[in-house]
Amino acid sequence: MLTKRQNLLETIQGGHPDRYVNCHEAFAFIIDPILTHIGGFAYTMKPGETVMNQWGVTVTFPKGCAGPLPIHSNGLAALKDITKWKETVRAPRVVYPPEVWETAKAQADAVDRREQFVAAFMAPGIFEKINYLMGMEPAMVAFYEEPEAMHELFDFMADWELAYAKELMKYIKPDLIFHHDDFGTQYSSFFSPQMFQEFFVPVYKKVYGYFKEQGCLIVHHSDSYVANLIPSMIEMGIDIHQGTIHTNNLPELVKTYGGQISFMGGIDNSIVDREDWTHESIAAQVKKICDEIPPKYFLPCTSMGGPDCSYPGVYEAVCEEIEKYNKKRFCIA
Repeated sequence: MLTKRQNLLETIQGGHPDRYVNCHEAFAFIIDPILTHIGGFAYTMKPGETVMNQWGVTVTFPKGCAGPLPIHSNGLAALKDITKWKETVRAPRVVYPPEVWETAKAQADAVDRREQFVAAFMAPGIFEKINYLMGMEPAMVAFYEEPEAMHELFDFMADWELAYAKELMKYIKPDLIFHHDDFGTQYSSFFSPQMFQEFFVPVYKKVYGYFKEQGCLIVHHSDSYVANLIPSMIEMGIDIHQGTIHTNNLPELVKTYGGQISFMGGIDNSIVDREDWTHESIAAQVKKICDEIPPKYFLPCTSMGGPDCSYPGVYEAVCEEIEKYNKKRFCIA
């Protein structure tokens, strides 16, 4: 039987996987000190808490929500004028002394890399950081009204991520980068393919290109409609798109692009992650998508950007049902 790591590689390389990859089983996530020092994201906040992160963004984690949200109302937006971003935006530090990295390094060293990938977790993404600073509507308007300033800010964010990437490689040497940046709503991308090509592809090729030079796999999370952006995402260097929701027509994506990129999703949190969830309803969703798509270039998974859920027990139930499906379909004892 293949290890979890071997099975994932066989899956995305079009080889001979001996079962479906089960959600995030092959990833050993490491939360690094740069991310924790910045603050203001799910793994550093408690429900009901409001903080200001190191980007100067006020972030709140409402009780009952899936995760934290930036606040821009009542004058709280950190960046109020895109044309003045150079005077306003101050990037968090990325260079820390070695002792700050001791916990993350020890976690990475403890991972059996024959079994799992050491996975660095990077969030929010380049566009999400700008959205956090400005708010969604002002950010979207700025693409049209101030494209030069937006290009500059995109380049600034990419250079910061590249400096961050070099620290990750220095201390934990990840095998895989799990990077967030949401590119759309449930039914549409935020950007036309032309705009996406202009603004996103160059900066992501810079960041992802560095990681790929170091031998890393790139897993990009965007739990949204991105079917029209897939060619550009392939050009950016993404190996696995994670969070592929049903509105993308996942079977068609695998058929069209399998071999160039793989897709991880098909079990939407919007469908299964609810207060009245049952094992039966989850099993039905697992069976539906796995009956439609063979294991090459497809990894069944929930659409949330990590091994998590809104309602307790849902993620674990999905993993249990995929395991049951695997045992039945592949005659695993």
